[in-house]
Amino acid sequence: MGSSSILVVGGCRSGKSRHALHLAASSGVKRVFVATCMARDNEMKARIQRHRAERDASWETVEEGEDLVGVLDRWDGTDRVVLIDCLTLWTSNLLAAGLDDAGIEDRADRLAARLENIRGRVILVANETGAGIVPENPLARRFRDLAGQVNQKIAAACQQVVWMVAGIPVTIKPGTVYPFLDKR
Repeated sequence: MGSSSILVVGGCRSGKSRHALHLAASSGVKRVFVATCMARDNEMKARIQRHRAERDASWETVEEGEDLVGVLDRWDGTDRVVLIDCLTLWTSNLLAAGLDDAGIEDRADRLAARLENIRGRVILVANETGAGIVPENPLARRFRDLAGQVNQKIAAACQQVVWMVAGIPVTIKPGTVYPFLDKR
């Protein structure tokens, strides 16, 4: 069947997650939310609580910060949509776990390959980190560069890519997975 996936990418607070939730709700199938966020501090715990409040009880929630291919192996199916929020935090988690650049790019390659063989639908959310200033320290530059590489690999594997700007979805890679996007 080929890839049935969409990447929703944009800046911080651009409406990415809200739009991805809307896409999943409009799919008409069971919904699985994959949370990649790790609650490492109080601010992140509060952010997680706000995101949980955006979803009703019809969502199945899976918390997984590193093994997204494994999640898709377990949850992929024609009767559901899997929403992964977000690839940027996933990349951060892999950095924190001590993976080198090659290891992170390998994980992104494996995720992209899995997306090419998906049976159901997958929506992925990511931050566009390359549109800002060049960070002043080496770790921040490394993270920005890796996040950009991950986004490029996943965008290439996805059938559709939507860029969120001020809450407005702009389709930058059209496809037919979610044809109702063209009606907006």
